[in-house]
Amino acid sequence: MSIRFLTAQLAQQIDEELMNAAGAFSLDQLMELAGLACAQTLSAAYSKEKYPKVLVCCGPGNQGGDGLVAARHLGMFGYEPTIYMPKPGSKDIYQRLQKQCINMNIPIIPPSVSAEELPRALQSSNLILDAIFGFSFKSPVRAPFDDALKLISASGLPIVSVDIPSGWDVELGNAEGVGLNPDVLVSLTAPKLGAKYFNGRHFLGGRFVPKAMQEKFQLNLPEYPGFDQIVELPRNYRM
Repeated sequence: MSIRFLTAQLAQQIDEELMNAAGAFSLDQLMELAGLACAQTLSAAYSKEKYPKVLVCCGPGNQGGDGLVAARHLGMFGYEPTIYMPKPGSKDIYQRLQKQCINMNIPIIPPSVSAEELPRALQSSNLILDAIFGFSFKSPVRAPFDDALKLISASGLPIVSVDIPSGWDVELGNAEGVGLNPDVLVSLTAPKLGAKYFNGRHFLGGRFVPKAMQEKFQLNLPEYPGFDQIVELPRNYRM
């Protein structure tokens, strides 16, 4: 059976069940595993020898939290991440993840100068990790991210997107043409419907969905190899 693609509603339901009394995961746990999968995907696709400088672009929600975790792991892997975060999240978990990156001496572009610094940061980077918008994104793209997406797209740098490319509708893809066009996508938990419009290298990450939940929602997830946190999906997996 083919892997199941998720609507926004179903993705939200699975997230809620993972963190309710039945699933028993905390947000911290899921974010740590998701961020690790993102970092492993980037390192599988782009070596630190050729692409050492990674600009990690984070939004204010859980997607941005995944990006902060990934930045920390990329630093551990030997990359040189810099964090672009023009609108930091206000929740305690976000503040703690940011502090963890500061403790590792990972540069964070101050929000007050992010608009001026983004072009310079792009010029000095080899690669972008896109963790701006997640599956709950609804258009239009608002400031300061509207200009940011244009600059990121115009940079010509390779892009690895987390879960759904920023600016895409989770079910309709880049229908409005304002989203990023990444080279690599790492879907978390299961691919979202919009991912069927993606044509690059596609990985699945987030090795935390219990078998019972996989069966309940008929996810038909592939086996993860060995101890890897990711698995690359074949080109013919699409619906």
